[in-house]
Amino acid sequence: MTTRGPLTRTATGRAEVVRELRAAGSLQAAVRAPVTARGPWLTTVLNVAAARRRLGARPVAVVVDRDPDRGGGPAALAALVVDGRGLRVGVTLLGDGAPVPPGDAPARLPVRDDTAATQLAAGLLDRLDRLGRPWTLRLTGLPLGDPTLRALGRLRPEAAFSTARSTRLVDALDEAGAVRRTRDPAELERWLPQLLARQPDRRARLLLRAAARVHAAIGQVELAVLPEGDRLRAGLLTLVDGADRRPWWGFSEVGGLSREMGAPVVSLTLPGGPLSRRTGSR
Repeated sequence: MTTRGPLTRTATGRAEVVRELRAAGSLQAAVRAPVTARGPWLTTVLNVAAARRRLGARPVAVVVDRDPDRGGGPAALAALVVDGRGLRVGVTLLGDGAPVPPGDAPARLPVRDDTAATQLAAGLLDRLDRLGRPWTLRLTGLPLGDPTLRALGRLRPEAAFSTARSTRLVDALDEAGAVRRTRDPAELERWLPQLLARQPDRRARLLLRAAARVHAAIGQVELAVLPEGDRLRAGLLTLVDGADRRPWWGFSEVGGLSREMGAPVVSLTLPGGPLSRRTGSR
C-alpha cells in the first residue's frame, strides 16, 4: 500500500518496499552507498525476514519523489522496519542487526541533496506521528555527517546522538599460506557450510547464507580459502563493489586475520508519540 503526504509518500509491505529499493538504484549509486545499503542486500534481508514470519513487524519505505523535470527516480529514501509489538512502536532501519562487514558505516539514508534530506526527515516524522501511539526511532550504522540525521536533529532537538568507533577486519591471509581466492558461486557452495559452522547464532547464519549466495550470483562476493584436504584452516568472505573491498565474515587457525580501528559510526535515538511536538520548520 502507498500513501502520499505533502512532501513524501509512504510504501508499506514487502513487495512495495522491494519496488522502491529497485527504483532507488541510481540514487544509491550516486551517493556511493555500500553493498549493505543497496537493493540486493536489503531485499535479501526482507526475504529472510518473510521466511521467519515475524509477526507485528512490517517494512515501510518513506520516499521523497524527485521533480519530474529533473529526471526519474526518488530524491530520498528511508527503508525501515516498524515493529508494533508491545506498548511502544519500535522503528529501525531495514537491515539493522544484520551480520554486516565490520569497520565502516553499513547503512545509508540516500538523498540527492540537503533539501531532499530535510523533506525526508519531515516526512519520516509525519509518518511516525500518524501512528497514534508512543514510538521510538532508532537509526544506527550511519556515517558521520549524514544530512538526514542533521535535519532530524533540527526538527527534534531532543534527539539523542551517539558516535562509536568501529573495528575493521583486516585480510592478510596471503601471508598465512597458499590462499585460493575466487568469485565462483560453485566454490562458495562447497565451502560455505564450514564457514557458517563458525557462526553460533542461527539467525545470523540464515542471513549470511542467503546474502552470500545472492551477492555471489552478481559477482560481489570473493571467497578466500586455505584448505587442508576437505577441511578449511582459514576462510573469508569479502563483499566487493568495484575497487571497494569489505572483509565480511571468516576465521583462521593460522593467522592472517586481525582487527584495526575503523570509521566512526553514528546512531540516533528519538522517542515520540501523540503528545510530542516537532520544532523548527518543515
